[in-house]
Amino acid sequence: MFLKCSNRFKNGKEHCYWSIVENKRVRGGRVVQRHVLYLGEINSSQESAWRKTVDLLEAGQPVPRTVALFPEERAPVVPDQSVVQVRLSDLRLERPRQWGACWLGCELYRKLELDQFWRERLLPSRKGTPWERVLQTLVLYRLIDPGSEWRLHRHWYEHSALGDLLGEDFRLAADDTLYRCLDLLLEHKLALFSHLTQRWQDLFGAKFEVLLYDLTSTYFESDPPFAEGDKRRYGYSRDKRPDCVQVVIALIVTPEGFPLAYEVLSGNTADKTTLRDFLAKIQKQYGQAQRIWVMDRGIPTEEVLAQMRQSPPPIYYLVGTPKGRLSQYEQQLLEQPWLEVREGVRVKLLPQAGELYVLAQSTERVNRERAIRQRQLRRLWQRLKELHSMKLTNGMPCC
Repeated sequence: MFLKCSNRFKNGKEHCYWSIVENKRVRGGRVVQRHVLYLGEINSSQESAWRKTVDLLEAGQPVPRTVALFPEERAPVVPDQSVVQVRLSDLRLERPRQWGACWLGCELYRKLELDQFWRERLLPSRKGTPWERVLQTLVLYRLIDPGSEWRLHRHWYEHSALGDLLGEDFRLAADDTLYRCLDLLLEHKLALFSHLTQRWQDLFGAKFEVLLYDLTSTYFESDPPFAEGDKRRYGYSRDKRPDCVQVVIALIVTPEGFPLAYEVLSGNTADKTTLRDFLAKIQKQYGQAQRIWVMDRGIPTEEVLAQMRQSPPPIYYLVGTPKGRLSQYEQQLLEQPWLEVREGVRVKLLPQAGELYVLAQSTERVNRERAIRQRQLRRLWQRLKELHSMKLTNGMPCC
């Protein structure tokens, strides 16, 4: 192990960030560096202390020694000084690795025929980097124990049996290799979704008549300006972080959770401007069909809904009614009888101007919202009691 310094320029000043790194020899005589511990910025005295610590950790006998394992009460007298006597009562387990989940993940990967799909598209690099294996490592990591690529490099790969199952060494988890692999996938996105759709139909009998469409966002703690074409922008933040730039992520899935398409949009993209492009995208990739789109009320515009109704064949939808229109049909809905859909769920139906309005009532939902309000009310009563028992002072404002 050794200390490694990475230099970065920030606000016109050079900063040195230190890490403890170890070399791991991999196939072909190459050496891959693994980050053991991130130290951040340290001063000269701290650097000197860490260098001494690393030197001590690296010191040791270069010649391997034989270990004799005997129970403590039956330890024999060993004249050979090269043999080390070990007390079984003091033994402990080191580097336990996860095997079962990794094996099952590999089986699922093969069932989906992703190994064949990517083997034809992700060829090894000139230096012998097996990109298809690197991608499989990333996919199984996301499936088993989701986290960052940095955590995969620092911790997870060494604590799993995935390398043994794939017959590969640590070079699969080199930090720069993980990030570079992600850049190779984008050009195959459409082909991947077509392949997965076919496999889901074959394996699970998946149907794609009902599609759920929604948007979310994720933010970045970084400061503009950014390069032209960068999608990080300020916009409506679902994470309650309007001070941070963000991107908007649009996703289409089936009710069973099978994704059909996704897109990363600029952070200032309005929800109502996204649906038209996705309608064309799904129709181009999967052909025309009678599909039902389920969306929030803020996503479609009246113009897009009219276009969906007039499309050959018509595209059906289930979308929340705008709040301003609820009062318009309130009286007519009150006059309609309740229809029992299933136990605890009943609806009222109101055909109107080529559309069908549905008023739904769920006993379970009513009880849930009532419990939420009761918890809030109890917290408010508790706080009022605390305020009532407090003594006012001259420095405390009184209302």
